Amino acid sequence: MIVGTAGHIDHGKTSLVQALTGVDTDRLKEEKKRGISIDLGFAYLPAPDGSIVGFIDVPGHEAFVRNMLAGATGIDLALLVVAADDGVMPQTREHLMIVDLLGIRHGIVALTKADLLAPEDRGRVIAEIHQALSGTALAQAEIIPVSVVSGEGVDELRTRLFDWQTRLKRQADDGRFRLAVDRCFVLQGAGTVVTGTVLSGQVAVGDHVTISPSGLSARVRSIHAQNQPRERGLAGERCALNLAGEGVAKDAIRRGDVVLDPHLHAPTDRIDAKVRLLAGESKPLAQWMPVRLHHAAVEVGARIVLLDDEPVQPGTEAFVQLVLEHPIAAAVGDRFVLRDTTGQRTIGGGTLLDLRAPARKRRTPERLGQIEALALGEPAGVLAALLARSPFSVDLTAFARDHALNAPAMDALIDRQGVLRIRAQNAELGLSPATWLKLKRDLLATLESFHTDNPDLPGIGLERLRLQLLPRLPAPTFLSFLQGLAKGGEVGLQGAWVRLPGHEVRLTSADEQVWSKIRPMIADAERFRPPRVRDIAGIIGLHENDIRRLFKLLGRMGLVDEVAHDHFFLRGTVAEMVDIAVDVASQAPKGEFSAAQLRDRLDNGRKVAIQILEFFDRHGVTLRRGDLRRMNRHRVDLFRSSNDRPTDGREAFPVGRPDFKSGRGRETVLGGFDSLSLPPSSRSAL
Repeated sequence: MIVGTAGHIDHGKTSLVQALTGVDTDRLKEEKKRGISIDLGFAYLPAPDGSIVGFIDVPGHEAFVRNMLAGATGIDLALLVVAADDGVMPQTREHLMIVDLLGIRHGIVALTKADLLAPEDRGRVIAEIHQALSGTALAQAEIIPVSVVSGEGVDELRTRLFDWQTRLKRQADDGRFRLAVDRCFVLQGAGTVVTGTVLSGQVAVGDHVTISPSGLSARVRSIHAQNQPRERGLAGERCALNLAGEGVAKDAIRRGDVVLDPHLHAPTDRIDAKVRLLAGESKPLAQWMPVRLHHAAVEVGARIVLLDDEPVQPGTEAFVQLVLEHPIAAAVGDRFVLRDTTGQRTIGGGTLLDLRAPARKRRTPERLGQIEALALGEPAGVLAALLARSPFSVDLTAFARDHALNAPAMDALIDRQGVLRIRAQNAELGLSPATWLKLKRDLLATLESFHTDNPDLPGIGLERLRLQLLPRLPAPTFLSFLQGLAKGGEVGLQGAWVRLPGHEVRLTSADEQVWSKIRPMIADAERFRPPRVRDIAGIIGLHENDIRRLFKLLGRMGLVDEVAHDHFFLRGTVAEMVDIAVDVASQAPKGEFSAAQLRDRLDNGRKVAIQILEFFDRHGVTLRRGDLRRMNRHRVDLFRSSNDRPTDGREAFPVGRPDFKSGRGRETVLGGFDSLSLPPSSRSAL
């Protein structure tokens, strides 16, 4: 347990801690000289059960409230100190407000210097304290009169602290490691040491950590937890970490940095939060108002961006966006305190809700709905609410990181809620079962409708399909979603095309009639020198564009290949020409042959023979050296039908299927690639 003192200057906080522990927490020469606490002090008290109670003694002077705030985060119990001869003073009230804003729910009030007040007069001061505590989290706190001079109440207070130690014993923490640095120094013989309170998780000797927000990497050489050498430091403990690593030095780490699990390193300078403005403030929080933000041990300048139309009035709460002067390391759910720009008074505080707040569209109904879900607090409730609101999906990787959850805790949370995962690249998206089912049904219905309207197309483009569906998943995630459906046989994927499993490209009755007229023109005796699109259009009396469109469709079906511009050959003819080229090469010296040799075998003229060879060159069937070619044995079956290819257990080469599209902005033809580009070097089918 960590106990943090609070109270007005010269009310005896340091003396009380010394009476309880035997440790004088004023360690600085200036503190000794002036007789006041300036910076944080630390002491430890062994409990009867063998555990250790840690004390953070904070300064009470108004000029050092920023130092008080650096030590207040992470304490389990507040020890509010009020001197009997002074009663409740300004810093008593401000410290009490800070304790309340930081969400500290447990505390004890020590009425110090009780020996200076007659017993019959104590009731007046105690009543004053009760009035000050009213409406705060410490409203029911026990008040114990103590005197470090006479010893009155010291043993009783120590006993109460031991009782709280037992009651507040922390359960196993399921967060990743975070330690808020409040001191950094060099210890002779050891090197760089940082101290702070472990906010979540645990750390062990030998662990690799990151200092955030700088991103400096380090290794933990040794640990002191609760002032004792340990192999491991746990959440809720005061720890000193001896760090080693390149660049690790006293001047490289400062108060306000966070030593954390490397998975958590993601500094932020724009945060959506829920803020409460103290009732005693005279002015509301206005748009772009400058403030000083205190989070953990860091202090940073910030601006307030209102997410509502009206300013935040004193005594009310509202959602705002905090735009910071520089990035900080934080976690969702962390508490913060706001002070005015002069640093003279505390004006409010609240809870961090979203560390990745958008700079644009931050006030849309959809965004405000997400913020309301984020404000629910517990990760389980937040996750369920986010999945039920637009955009109906959650980046699970970012959710776990920003909530500082370790992998087992996040997996358990996902399993309890039945969240369905989609993994893509380095991220993982989560959908509720209802959203997953709706998305799948809408996708299949969209494909069915598309096939009905476009029977001559192999499928709908992946990106076009993605943009038609809600929720609109990120492109990599949508592809992973489709691949999952494809593995289950619910959709078919062919490169950039998505289709239903049973869909095949088919001709309309009108196209069938035209094709029946064209096919004889490019088959049989004329197969090695078929007429071009222009010539065919003139013969049958149709427009060139209609003939060209039909040939493009036939190319997607794998029936023809565009050997040259507007010059289409039957796929079987192309395969036959490959076989003829193989035979010509086998009879040529060194397997190298000329265009004239192939022309003589095909009897189709030099120009057409050269076009055929250039087509083969582009697709790697032939390899050219000067005016000679040789066959590439690895590609000779490129244009054969699947029945003619060797069955070695591997998928056939994708030419002949609409599996891919090459060339930015080109129209897809001939099995999915255009006649002017090389085919892909590897399979494109998913």
